[in-house]
Amino acid sequence: MPMPVEHLHANAEALARDIAARLRSALAARGQALLRVSGGRSPVALFEQLRAQPLDWAQVAVQLVDERHLPDGHAERNETLLRAHLLQGPAAAARLLPLDKAHAAQAALTADVTVLGMGEDGHTASLFPDAPGVADALRPEAAPDVVALTPAQAPHPRLSLNLAALLKSRHTVLSIAGPTKWTVYQHARAQSQAMPGTDLPISLVLRHATEPVAVWHAD
Repeated sequence: MPMPVEHLHANAEALARDIAARLRSALAARGQALLRVSGGRSPVALFEQLRAQPLDWAQVAVQLVDERHLPDGHAERNETLLRAHLLQGPAAAARLLPLDKAHAAQAALTADVTVLGMGEDGHTASLFPDAPGVADALRPEAAPDVVALTPAQAPHPRLSLNLAALLKSRHTVLSIAGPTKWTVYQHARAQSQAMPGTDLPISLVLRHATEPVAVWHAD
């Protein structure tokens, strides 16, 4: 298990520049790039910095790692926030890949960059530790898939990439902010280096990632 690379006192602009540089490298190597991103409001500042980065956005595909089961255009859908804050200006040329069971085969694609967040309960994407059926979604040996989950302590049923799909990434970022999430992350990092047991979902990402996870922590 590679140790995470920690960037302390981070900010959205620096992270956006780093992501853009990696996407440019992917475009130079393969002519196209896949960016996976988390939903919710936490990445809004990053999205607004990232859309300003010089990229051949028409050759970039973007996919959410999770979505809320709500009508198209609903204010609390992750896609709505993504369209409002990332897919604007030149970045509107990017191709948005749907996250739904009908397109589950896209879960097997390898992302060039995956940007994950983390909740105070240690969830990432919509892999909540209290969601019925989450244990199957957290099996690293499972086939990459889109799974339906209903968390007990969070609103709305969800769709999420499973752990196996999240791990299909050339570079993984964990973007967190504040002292509480830093404490949760430190606990997850310790879990990831110990014998498997009752693990937080994010600790399984840290444990099974084939490349070091880049942890960007903002104060």
